Amino acid sequence: MTRLSIVIIGRNEGARLIRCLESLPQDVPAVYVDSGSTDDSLSEAKTRGLVTVSLDLSRPFSAARARNAGVAALQNDGIASDYIQFLDGDCTFENGWLKAGLDTLDNDSTIALVTGWRREINPDASIYNAISQVEWHRPAGDILACSGDLMVRRKVFDSVGQFNPNVIAAEDDEFCVRIGKAGWRLVRLPQAMSVHDANMFHFSEWWRRAVRSGHGFAQVGHLHEDYFRRERLRVAIYGAVLPTLAIFFWFTFPWLICLVLAAYLWSFAKSTLGLLREGLQPKSAAHQAVFLVISKFPNIIGMARFYIRHLMRRNINIIEYK
Repeated sequence: MTRLSIVIIGRNEGARLIRCLESLPQDVPAVYVDSGSTDDSLSEAKTRGLVTVSLDLSRPFSAARARNAGVAALQNDGIASDYIQFLDGDCTFENGWLKAGLDTLDNDSTIALVTGWRREINPDASIYNAISQVEWHRPAGDILACSGDLMVRRKVFDSVGQFNPNVIAAEDDEFCVRIGKAGWRLVRLPQAMSVHDANMFHFSEWWRRAVRSGHGFAQVGHLHEDYFRRERLRVAIYGAVLPTLAIFFWFTFPWLICLVLAAYLWSFAKSTLGLLREGLQPKSAAHQAVFLVISKFPNIIGMARFYIRHLMRRNINIIEYK
């Protein structure tokens, strides 16, 4: 049995996947799982000696399904490991991360999962890339959940039931919640882990990503009631209740619309102050806060989409934003 194996997932990542594959260590077995790409992703992975999997179209794609398929492919190929490192195809490893993760898991048997710091490859290219950069900035220490770039004990991955393939957004949060409920620790190390390429340059891409986040709030919250509770409440208030009140006031007491606007201004000011405390410059904090306020509108669309599909028992398909 080897200490570590790597599972990479992707869909039409192009040059981003090539950078990802070039960042892999030569002595660690790896698999690439492709979700219906129309570019050369599979051939790029094959030429570099990776085990490859092409997901069939009979079931909806999801990151969770792809990650599970990657682990299964390694097992079918006779590759067993103590730990599994997951990496998205639009990311590259930072130097030193794999050793830091392995050393931590080797030295502390109470920790099931480790992650590190992720950063954007080009945060100044667009406001949307800058938003992603801020989202990745999280303090080190014990955590409740993390993004899909993570290293986990194989026995824990199996014992908690792997990723839930039906969760199409925030599937990494849902996976982490189950690990925490099983009594394990999850830790973010003060260590650079991966470089992400958001590659977002259009408002429509950001909007779809925010719809996807709202769907995740609702779906994971449906599975784990206490998780994303505050996020769901904020989205409900700022994305549904306040707009409804504004429409009502427009036809009854128009001057009361000022109260609705004041609520949004208060949210903007609170977000700005919080970002300033995190060390952002005033202009950047204001930009971020504006999008945090606006995000509640696509968020509520994503939440509504989940609840409608769930009530009507319809298939929940992947929401792409790039």
